[in-house]
Amino acid sequence: MTVTPAAAPHASVGAMPEGVYLPLPQQNLSVEEEREVRKQELAAAFRLFARFGFSEGVAGHITARDPENPSAFWVNPFGMSFSQIRVSDLILVDHDGTLLEGKRPVNNAAFCIHSEVHRARPDVVAAAHTHSLHGKAFSSLGIPLEPITQDACAFFEDHGIYSDYRGVVNDTEEGRRIGLALGEGKAVVLQNHGLLTVGASVAEAAWYFITMERSCQAQLLAMAAGKPKLIDAETARTVRTQISGALPGWFQFRPLWDQITAEQPDLFD
Repeated sequence: MTVTPAAAPHASVGAMPEGVYLPLPQQNLSVEEEREVRKQELAAAFRLFARFGFSEGVAGHITARDPENPSAFWVNPFGMSFSQIRVSDLILVDHDGTLLEGKRPVNNAAFCIHSEVHRARPDVVAAAHTHSLHGKAFSSLGIPLEPITQDACAFFEDHGIYSDYRGVVNDTEEGRRIGLALGEGKAVVLQNHGLLTVGASVAEAAWYFITMERSCQAQLLAMAAGKPKLIDAETARTVRTQISGALPGWFQFRPLWDQITAEQPDLFD
């Protein structure tokens, strides 16, 4: 079954002519339908992350909380290429690390990090973390993203820094500390490691990761060229409210969703 968003008016763009609509997430879905939506977005996000070059060997994971069992999440199988992941390949793991559904094991680091992030943030449906190039480079500086561009304002005063890198994450205690560093924000910079983003949908978490990675690249380029000029705090906060949030995050993912699902429909298998 392929579940697609319903067409509905989008209030944030103001009044539109009669008969003109923009897509919005479907509402009042059954548990089965909501699970299918999350798994489809998860498979699509992996395909897109592969296209953006976010994969690094067996590192990297995106998770989606199960709508029926909130203490379990869907995640990529350990050691499978992002570019080949289908809906049917996803595995279900609970917060104790028990494999509930699937034929391949979970990446232990994925379990240790994501189980604690999901535990710390019951409002979060999805979390994304990979070893993307510019995220890794930026994380080594141990500094926050600055509001130097409109896109970076999405993260202004809304992301944390985890500065206690201790090697490959292999225990849930470190995952708990990462959850604390994330706080109530939409993202956290894992010093000497990379980026992690969260969202109320897989689409939102994936979009924030993509745009955060690009914002890291922009800041690195700007710092290499000179001293970037900052957007003032009041304006940055205003822009954050204009371009980020559960619905804007979901909506900004739609062009990428449309592109990858049209080009690679086998992801629905």
